[in-house]
Amino acid sequence: MKAKLAVLPVTLVSIIALVACGGETSPATTLTSEVQSTATAAPSGGDPVAGQQKFGTCAGCHAADATGIPGLGVSLVGTDFIADNSDQELLDFIKQGRPASDPANTTGVDMPPKGGNPALSDDDILDIIAYLRTLQ
Repeated sequence: MKAKLAVLPVTLVSIIALVACGGETSPATTLTSEVQSTATAAPSGGDPVAGQQKFGTCAGCHAADATGIPGLGVSLVGTDFIADNSDQELLDFIKQGRPASDPANTTGVDMPPKGGNPALSDDDILDIIAYLRTLQ
């Protein structure tokens, strides 16, 4: 009987260890993983107030109020282009620019990468995008 009682604690410890290491993830662990995946898959939203201040780079062609300057830059107010594209797509577009030869370019003027300001960081551009979203 003593031998059987001595085996009981070892058996219980083994069962607890198997259950604890059974590969199951808790909801908190799963949620944390999903949030981390989402955070790395898409840029975080920018600051529209900071974006309005940084919009000066764009204002040379798109006007200070983003309504556009004929022959230079289109209006960015209430546009489907901004509404229909994700922050990541807009970030990629602004970083690349649009040459005058692009069939979608309606002004015939190059939009230089980063609006001609190579000092703009991704975060700066995301701030500008957040500002533009407030104009939709």
